[in-house]
Amino acid sequence: MSFLVLLLVLWVEKFSALRRRFQRDTVFLDELARLEGHRHLAARPWWLLILLVVLPAALLALLLLVLKPVAYGLLALPVHLLVLIYSLGRGDIKASLGPLRDAWRRGDSEAAVLVAERDLGLVADTPQALLEAVEDHLLWQAYQSFFAVVFWYFLLGPVAALSYRLLALIAEHGRNPALVERASQLRHAFDFLPSRVLALSFALVGNFLAVSRVMLHELLNWNLSAATLISRAGRVAGELSKPQVGGEGVESLASLWELLLRSAVLWYAAFALWTLFY
Repeated sequence: MSFLVLLLVLWVEKFSALRRRFQRDTVFLDELARLEGHRHLAARPWWLLILLVVLPAALLALLLLVLKPVAYGLLALPVHLLVLIYSLGRGDIKASLGPLRDAWRRGDSEAAVLVAERDLGLVADTPQALLEAVEDHLLWQAYQSFFAVVFWYFLLGPVAALSYRLLALIAEHGRNPALVERASQLRHAFDFLPSRVLALSFALVGNFLAVSRVMLHELLNWNLSAATLISRAGRVAGELSKPQVGGEGVESLASLWELLLRSAVLWYAAFALWTLFY
């Protein structure tokens, strides 16, 4: 079922607006704000995580357990699909970069700076630094929006995928420093394995020797963030030259996007083979 759901997600993503309609975080964020403002819970971040992450995950696991013997498990299929769609990242990564690419094609560096700050929240001192920041943004957003979620869904199912997204929402929108710190620590643990698998994928579909040199010393480095590892591996795998604004910058983003697409194809091929033989 897992591979079928992953195929359906691609179809929904390409031909349907279901993702944008279904990914509504208002209820969860309102509950997050309410619990953060609770006088007794504010000083107990682990209890907040239990209520915000463990409880929804447990309810989902219970629902799937109830649906599993019904109609040969077919009723669980839409639940898997909807949970996976909700667990994917927010927004369209490629579309969000469109105005920035247009500004670079025109050679308008000032407009590119304004667009990057408005659409992506990125600020840099020089055009070259801005391009590096945008490249890092593309790699990280693709990873946390798709690859990490798909990895945990295929490995452990929708409960793990939902838990990852809820932790990400808390880390990004939480206002309680202790809660955000605990959520970030758990998310870092979730990111450890899929980030390294994606870096290995970059090596297989890109410059293998260059990525191998990067990963050789950082493979088991627990303190290295997933964003940093993905950025380093993606840059060397895509064989990006020194950052240049203008058309060269657009080409570097296109090169990274193609690298991500090839990695996604590799993952789906691996999932298909695993499903076929196991």
